[in-house]
Amino acid sequence: MTADVNVVCLYVSMGHMLWDWPLPGFLDGNHVAMGLYQLLLSGIVMVINQKFFVNGWKGLIHRSPNMDTLVALGAAASYVYSVFALFAMTGAVLKQNEEQILYYMNQFYFEAAAMILTLITVGKMLEAGSKGKTTNALKGLMDLSPKTAVVLRDGVETTVPVETVKVGDSFVVRPGESIPVDGIVSEGESAVNESALTGESVPVEKSVGDAVSAATINTSGYLVCEATKVGEDTTLSAIIRMVSDAAATKAPIAKIADRVSGVFVPVVIGIAVFTFFAWLLAGQTVGYAVARAVSVLVISCPCALGLATPVAIMVGNGVAAKAGILFKTAASLEQAGKTRIVALDKTGTITTGVMKVTDLLPADGISQKELLTVAYALESKSEHPISRAVTEYAEEKKMTKEETTEFEVLSGRGLKAGLGGEEICGGNADYIESVVGGLDGDTLREIEKLARDGKTPVLFAKAGHLLGVIGVADVIKEDSPEAVAELKDMGIRVVMLTGDNEVTAEAIAKQAGVDEVVASVKPDGKEAVIRQLMQQGTVTMVGDGINDAPALTCANLGIAIGAGTDIAIDAADVVLMKSSIKDVAAAIRISKRTLKNIHQNLFWAFFYNVLGIPLAAGCYIAAFGWELNPIFGAAAMGLSSFCVVSNALRLNLVKPYDGTGEKKAGHLNIKKEKTNEEKEEKEKKEMKIKVNGMMCAHCEAHVKKALEAIDGIDQAVASHEENLVTITNSKKVDAEVIKAAVEEAGYEFAGVTE
Repeated sequence: MTADVNVVCLYVSMGHMLWDWPLPGFLDGNHVAMGLYQLLLSGIVMVINQKFFVNGWKGLIHRSPNMDTLVALGAAASYVYSVFALFAMTGAVLKQNEEQILYYMNQFYFEAAAMILTLITVGKMLEAGSKGKTTNALKGLMDLSPKTAVVLRDGVETTVPVETVKVGDSFVVRPGESIPVDGIVSEGESAVNESALTGESVPVEKSVGDAVSAATINTSGYLVCEATKVGEDTTLSAIIRMVSDAAATKAPIAKIADRVSGVFVPVVIGIAVFTFFAWLLAGQTVGYAVARAVSVLVISCPCALGLATPVAIMVGNGVAAKAGILFKTAASLEQAGKTRIVALDKTGTITTGVMKVTDLLPADGISQKELLTVAYALESKSEHPISRAVTEYAEEKKMTKEETTEFEVLSGRGLKAGLGGEEICGGNADYIESVVGGLDGDTLREIEKLARDGKTPVLFAKAGHLLGVIGVADVIKEDSPEAVAELKDMGIRVVMLTGDNEVTAEAIAKQAGVDEVVASVKPDGKEAVIRQLMQQGTVTMVGDGINDAPALTCANLGIAIGAGTDIAIDAADVVLMKSSIKDVAAAIRISKRTLKNIHQNLFWAFFYNVLGIPLAAGCYIAAFGWELNPIFGAAAMGLSSFCVVSNALRLNLVKPYDGTGEKKAGHLNIKKEKTNEEKEEKEKKEMKIKVNGMMCAHCEAHVKKALEAIDGIDQAVASHEENLVTITNSKKVDAEVIKAAVEEAGYEFAGVTE
């Protein structure tokens, strides 16, 4: 409505005065009527947009003038002076002084007052349109925990509201149900899916004495637990508090235009006041001095300045949306371009989050088909993620599923069943070793290699004989290494956070090419790591799980993978709909281009004022005879806004996935520094020694045990065929200590090879 009224007002004030457009009969030639007509129309616009006057005057009264103050002053001054000119015109009409009538007609600023408010309102609407909806992360977290619990009262199962469960109560959890409160298993065995809290894709085996947490899911067995933490003391409640606290302490980003207005507004007001008194001292009339002062306020009224940020953000948001990148707020779009450190969650972000078969290693004399046939028959009976991975792989290979009998789940160990009158088994190395009576050196080395590569080895046996090993892992996404490399090329440090163990984390980190890895971190640990990283630079956290919510909220910017949980998406500032971390670099690139565009817009807005304010103040009258025509002032103000909007529209030409021309100097220093660190880490963490006297796998195990007993040595992998032992250590260990341990074990230490 404001725009419609303003168009009618502009038609009368500018269309008729400049280009002699026709007017209705009751206005044509009646200058007073034209003035009254503009007064009424502009008055309607001012009433509709009264919030500018309320906020502007409040800011002025509290000595903190803002953009609304200048808008209010410019519009009010234009309107009040126009009313003065209208009344002065009535006197000229009575005197039939045509020259005075036309003079005062040209002193009307009604259309300027209306246009000031209209254009700024448009800017506010554009800015509001770029903002997303308020997140519901806390509500989503609270909905995770079940509303009821099955407790044992006098030996009878009773369903009660979860709020009534007390510490010490015994509660029952059946397969497929969520655990209502934190507790300790007192009866039964099962695998519990803890991905909601830890991000681990593989369920954790639970037996008597193990702890369980609220909102995790019992996947298989029947559990009886004793409640240890209830209500606000549970792990889930702690995560909810962290998200809430992080949201409360996260500093909002002040808009550039608002920061500038703190200086710009008082300066303009000062110039207008100075202009008024300067012309009075120069001998001009009060009306002339008022006209010059009002001209300063009108020409400097920050329409272009007010549009500079929201229009660019609106266009930048549109470009991002086309690429499947959703910025929830204008602040998040601005913040992304300032990123110096990107922290990536592993499961579901760098990796697919789904277990896949990666290796098929049959034993001597066994074919891959025979190994896979037995594995398929056994694992198809289980719903464990590893079992599903083997089953899906077998189905992809068009294998025929053979029926088993007497299927049994051995909690924490594996599976067994009958097939064709013979017993088949599958599970971890300890279990299968007990079945087959020991594993040879080649098999042990294969198992260790799979573990070092971040894979889970699953062994299979039939009739007491080893069939082979199948490697299963949460595989890395195909585009993850490319995405990480692109971020590093932009000079950004890339850190991977995961709840996985260090061996698995290091293997994935090596494949992805990240700069740094932090392993074995829980949700509160991730949030703490993010806070530490924030001391080193602006941090963007990228995740997909519920466990990532505290870190996503705590970071300077949180980015959620679109395929992730609703909680992560709600807690984040940005959502990547295509679930590819390549879009992280694209989001940062769009943000940087948008910020650059905003700075350009601000430059042109100020450049316009630098030229326009002296002209409005009358500084060029004596030298060149230039005097600001009010209508020209209003048109020039509109032109400046048009230039700003046109410049912002250039953002539509941005190619989010094209990094051509980006500065990469910062990355070179980071890369060089990291390379030196990697060399130091390698020298410190890995050592190969020659050991003579090892004859078999038992000798290898003996040496391994002796070396791993040394403080600082994490792992020792021995090979009796090469007389070589590869040592991985968390801190530097003296060679003499290693030599003494080898000799004490009964073998010959032949020196360090590298």
